[in-house]
Amino acid sequence: MAGEIRNIKTEIEKGGILVITIDLNKSCGPSKSGKTEVIASSGGFVAIPDWKEGYSINLNVIRKK
Repeated sequence: MAGEIRNIKTEIEKGGILVITIDLNKSCGPSKSGKTEVIASSGGFVAIPDWKEGYSINLNVIRKK
């Protein structure tokens, strides 16, 4: 089961190009370990919105404290 998608926007351009937008100025809080700050997270594998079944992404962006 995937968690909440945080600070990630996706869109599919013509020709099947996936565009991922992340605001690097935002923070989603500390990681579970507390060693890093989470900037964006897909919360595990999630289906790519508005695209063919069977495609998914898993993405995390972190910053060292």
